Amino acid sequence: MCGFVGWVDFSRDLRDQRDVLEVMTDTMRERGPDDRGTWLGRYVALGHRRLAVIDLEGGAQPMVAETGPRRSPVVLVYSGEVYNFRELRARLVGLGHEFVTRSDTEVLLRAYLEWGAGCAELLNGMFAFAVWDGVREEMTLVRDRLGVKPLYYAPGPDGVIFASEPKGILANPGFTPALSAQALPILFNPRLALPGETPIGGMYEVKPGHVVRINRQGRHEYPYWRLTSREHTEDLDTTVRTVRELLEDIVERQLVADVPRAAMLSGGLDSSAMAALAARSLARSGEGPLVTYSVKFDGEERDFRPTTLRPERDAPYAMLAAKHIGTDHVEVVLNAAEVAGAVRHARNARDLPSLGQFDTSMYLMFAALRERSTVALSGEAADEVFGGYPWFHDSGTVWRETFPWLGDAPRLADCLAPDLRRELRPAELEADRYATLRARVPRLPGDDRLNERMREVLFFSLHGPLSMLLDRKDRMSMAVGLEVRVPFCDHRLLEYVWNVPWSMKVADGREKSLLRMAVADLLPEEILMRPKSAYPAMHDPAHDNAVYGRVRALLDDPSSPLAGLLDRDRVLELAGGRERTMTHASTAHLLIPFLEVDAWMREYRLGVA
Repeated sequence: MCGFVGWVDFSRDLRDQRDVLEVMTDTMRERGPDDRGTWLGRYVALGHRRLAVIDLEGGAQPMVAETGPRRSPVVLVYSGEVYNFRELRARLVGLGHEFVTRSDTEVLLRAYLEWGAGCAELLNGMFAFAVWDGVREEMTLVRDRLGVKPLYYAPGPDGVIFASEPKGILANPGFTPALSAQALPILFNPRLALPGETPIGGMYEVKPGHVVRINRQGRHEYPYWRLTSREHTEDLDTTVRTVRELLEDIVERQLVADVPRAAMLSGGLDSSAMAALAARSLARSGEGPLVTYSVKFDGEERDFRPTTLRPERDAPYAMLAAKHIGTDHVEVVLNAAEVAGAVRHARNARDLPSLGQFDTSMYLMFAALRERSTVALSGEAADEVFGGYPWFHDSGTVWRETFPWLGDAPRLADCLAPDLRRELRPAELEADRYATLRARVPRLPGDDRLNERMREVLFFSLHGPLSMLLDRKDRMSMAVGLEVRVPFCDHRLLEYVWNVPWSMKVADGREKSLLRMAVADLLPEEILMRPKSAYPAMHDPAHDNAVYGRVRALLDDPSSPLAGLLDRDRVLELAGGRERTMTHASTAHLLIPFLEVDAWMREYRLGVA
């Protein structure tokens, strides 16, 4: 896992811009603490920071090959892992390629030389990469199918600036960040962002499963992968067996590393299944025990309040799962002061407003994990793939004509000042985005009404909510130089389960039936039957009261970047309420975006234009 930056400008010679490139490259130092490298050509500058995971001695980047009659350079910078690199290497050797390292980086470079940007279709993994093709004088940007690894870019009239994180682009004097009022609803609820969209004007993400090409003719973007709907013809037993076989193969592939590995273990079905499969795989190869981690909050036995999305504490189940699986389990216990003290780190990792305590507790857990391991497995995406969230199983929410994951929660954009609400019409914005994504759902002719709607609900969750979770996982882990792998994001698993009828997905009468049945022999009954419980929240009353106090202070602060943009009465009414929602741990949780947007705009010196 690594971080990279790049710059293409066809109007000037970039070879005298080394100082700018060095600054851009070093913004990625947390992502890549082990090594650094740069490469400059006439129209292109590339920088890379490396976290060494496979072939610790080889695999340095930028990696260069020469091709064509003029021996033109083809230069690669890359972040992530290609899990099928061994098979691809053997195939390339058969085609005449020669290798000098054991790294997946060289496999990817050779794959580009053989198949061009089409090589992305052959990759199994989480990845973002950029290739400068000196023969074509073209930069190619590619991102993995689900967007596990980030890649941002800012196109200009003569080229592009790009980086693994916004900070790499912001470090280039050729880019000036801007913020429009239209971005506020997205800042308050990032899950509303459409693929490729950011709140920073002029900056985009490469969409998951897409290629962006930049040359003298301009910019061209296209998908190399899409979900496809087709009829599922296998019976339930065969389906369950196939899911198990896929999971075993996925976990075994994702354990390949030349550094210590660990896993997240909350005691929920997803992380427990993944940890159990990983522990078995390690045992077969004579390794182990698997080291696992969970987060717990000081005083949670006293303070915990159940909600729809978090009905139980994780701690007792994490210990039960660890004992049953036989892991070396570490419980990271955090207090409110530690969580509050790490907020700036989380915001700096994102270059965007953080998720408050949900980012900071994860950041601190990853920092503890990094003391013993460099690679970790995590259970994100199981709920989106198998249908685990409460909104999949509440008929009133399912059939509501909006994003089901919004549930019944208040919309923070409704707290904008009246004139701004009239200008932005946030309800229409939400409806437009809903209609846009709904039009992209891959349909299956002949689907009945329920299966058709559940495809929509699953598709919605694979976009905004999953993107937010994967962004959080990447930024908080890479901020401490940790590579987190997500087995449930394997595209083969998603493609298979996507087409399984909803009746099979709830075959035992509840959420995630297929996953539960596929791992029934690996876990105790208490874990198998545990209700869905999301990443844990801290319920310390002192934390919540601090949030309420800071929100009131923000409203009274004329120097706030949000001054004049909020409806004071509506915000106070929201802060004074204590109504439960399906998705939020508390009213304080709901209010955090106000504080984070305010702090982010101050730190990055942004105002609404």
